[in-house]
Amino acid sequence: MYKILIADDHPLFRDAIKSVIDEKFPGSTVLETSNFNDSLQLAEENPNIDLVLLDLNMPGMEGLTGIVKMRNNHPEIPLGIISAEENKSVVLQTVGYGAVGFITKSTSRNNMATAITQILNGQVYLPADIIRSSPDQQQNMGQRSGALDPKSMAYLTRKQLQVFERMAKGKSNKQIAYEMNIAETTVKAHVSAILHKLNVKNRIQAVLCASNIDFDQYLHHPR
Repeated sequence: MYKILIADDHPLFRDAIKSVIDEKFPGSTVLETSNFNDSLQLAEENPNIDLVLLDLNMPGMEGLTGIVKMRNNHPEIPLGIISAEENKSVVLQTVGYGAVGFITKSTSRNNMATAITQILNGQVYLPADIIRSSPDQQQNMGQRSGALDPKSMAYLTRKQLQVFERMAKGKSNKQIAYEMNIAETTVKAHVSAILHKLNVKNRIQAVLCASNIDFDQYLHHPR
């Protein structure tokens, strides 16, 4: 099964996450640390980690700097943030620094299980209030995450546009592959190409920036 690192300085919260993982992903290995430096060391010693869940405010994190260090040292490991912080601007900042998910500590066990599942499946996860933001708020989020240059959309092939449209709806690679009747590896290749052509760091940034895109305009336009 999976190998997941929980990095949080509150033992009770680590136990809560571990119990969710034990229930949802039986047989998985859970590693635990209570400070950022030990987290870096464990990640170095365990290159096959499938997911790091990192407390935003634990000792050694130095705010968002910790995210940058973890991403620079281990860019291949998906990084989810766990935090009591619920400020939307903070959530978006963590995305900009390379996180692929943000789980608030007020999240229910069921939603926490859903969040971890989505991240492990290659999806991104944001708190529900971010997803439900008004169009104006979504546009502002996209701007703060790095708004897309409309010209860059012209570089996407029709297939890439179809994949991107489904990404924007929060669908996983597996769901996209099923709907488009293509291999999941093909979807992954399209996603990589989309991120490169749109000049965004990760999938979650692309999704946020897509909030004000009229995909019909591009899909129905002769290419």
